[in-house]
Amino acid sequence: MVKKREAIAENYKWDLTTIFATDEAFELELADASTALDDARALAGTLTDSAENLLAVTETELALMQRVEKLYVYASMKNDQDTMVSLYQEYQAKVTALYAKFNEVFAFYEPEFMTLSQETFAQFVIDQPKLQTYGHFFEQLFDRKAHVLSSAEEALLAGASEIFGAGAETFEILDNADIVFPTITDMQGQEVQLSHGNYISFMESSNRDVRKAAYQALYSIYEQYQHTYAKTLQTNVKVHNFTAKTRHYQSAREAALSSNHIPESVYDTLVQAVNEHLPLLHRYINLRADILKIDDLKMYDVYAPLSTTNYKFTYEEAVVKTQETLAIFGTDYLEKVKRSFKENWIDVQENKGKRSGAYSGGSYDTNPFMLLNWQDTLDNLFTLVHEMGHSMHSSFTRESQPYVYGDYSIFLAEIASTTNENILTETLLNDVEDEETRFAVLNHFLDGFRGTVFRQTQFAEFEHAIHEADAAGTVLTSEFLNQLYAELNEKYYGLVASNNPEIQYEWARIPHFYYNYYVFQYATGFAAASALADKIVNGTEQDKTDYLNYLRAGSSDYPLDVIAKAGVDMTSSDYLNAAFAVFEKRLTELEVLVAKHG
Repeated sequence: MVKKREAIAENYKWDLTTIFATDEAFELELADASTALDDARALAGTLTDSAENLLAVTETELALMQRVEKLYVYASMKNDQDTMVSLYQEYQAKVTALYAKFNEVFAFYEPEFMTLSQETFAQFVIDQPKLQTYGHFFEQLFDRKAHVLSSAEEALLAGASEIFGAGAETFEILDNADIVFPTITDMQGQEVQLSHGNYISFMESSNRDVRKAAYQALYSIYEQYQHTYAKTLQTNVKVHNFTAKTRHYQSAREAALSSNHIPESVYDTLVQAVNEHLPLLHRYINLRADILKIDDLKMYDVYAPLSTTNYKFTYEEAVVKTQETLAIFGTDYLEKVKRSFKENWIDVQENKGKRSGAYSGGSYDTNPFMLLNWQDTLDNLFTLVHEMGHSMHSSFTRESQPYVYGDYSIFLAEIASTTNENILTETLLNDVEDEETRFAVLNHFLDGFRGTVFRQTQFAEFEHAIHEADAAGTVLTSEFLNQLYAELNEKYYGLVASNNPEIQYEWARIPHFYYNYYVFQYATGFAAASALADKIVNGTEQDKTDYLNYLRAGSSDYPLDVIAKAGVDMTSSDYLNAAFAVFEKRLTELEVLVAKHG
């Protein structure tokens, strides 16, 4: 039975009082920030009057954005910890409206800035040297000049932002608060209600009947609501395509990637490289069938543990192992990790109504909080190390950069986290000597690679296909989405779609399809992280220094340039091929162990 929030021990909850001591303090700041935004309306039409105005208006905009982000973090995390509390639903709605108001108030900024010539801007920088701090910020604005609309048009789009987010918000409420999954019988013969949090544990059960029951129960609900999910997803895709077209981009993908200065060729190179290496995935799937002694392998078998070794970690054990593993980065990094545990940056346990999954969040003025839904599995240890990578990236960036560069691009977001995962794999393989435990770690790495590189690229193909289909006038009905997803799944896994009918509904439960071309970066990030982890484990102290400087860089340069400074060229396919070489090496080692023991 999933506990209610109040039944969770305080040491397993994050401490959001470090953001606002009370809800009343939040409400006061919300009202004050709203008033400040009203006052900021008077700035419209003044941005380019002088160098002093450009500096003053820019700093006012950034300061207000900083306040709005802090408000949003508090409201969204309060809501995430229990999505059934109406007060925090209201808070999140109010801050979402405040974001829309902010965008509306400062809709004038980019159109007015774009009236500046490069020559006038250069003179402004001479007149007011403090503008140099914002040099890269302004450089990025000039890059977007062809895609910024008039002030009136920008204000119209900003005012509609809350409406544009309706599809994604409806999905979140439906999927996290309203959906109730059936009960199933676990391995002990007990009736257990299925949830987002415990589903993966059932899929990792050694009992095939339990896996099948959980799988069919979960997808029976998504089949039941497939038309609603199709409508929310279609709405979201239409928003992406409409916005891209309005801003004079050739496609939604170009618009999404351009925000990080990423050429579309990086996306295409990933898909091409993964498709070329699909025989490796098929080889692994076939090995799974052999080990499990299953002639008719199904999709509900692809998460089943291949090892009988009880290699698990309680949360407390995971805390110790995380600190041991990440000590390789040095004292400064490790001290921040220890603080995250001591100062309650982490919301650990699942509770009723809590948002599913895991993430690292926070803003420039808060701790880098983490949300987990802890289960005592090896996979959850990797999740903790993964989210810790995000949090440390955030911590190093915010300590090193001014607010304007105090975040990092989405494109780089998954690299620090998966570097940690790769280092954990190396640590565990070095720690274990017996073949059974080594087998378990290899199994986990191969499954992680499958889930991060192959699976996320499958998602990327699906995401791009539905955006292209909508742009071409195709209606994204559940029937269309089901067929497209089933065909892609068959291509990737080599398992006949007609023998796995439930998997056609999987698209309906993937929240990342609402994140606007986010998923491909999990795959590129994992591959880049493979190269970085090798440098950290086997390289020099300078390699570690370069890596920590990458963490400190934030958004002070273009993403490809930031990661290049750490030693990885992501415009080439070399880093991808190197990652697949590691996958094949460890797959071969697992095959040898299987052959050795029959």
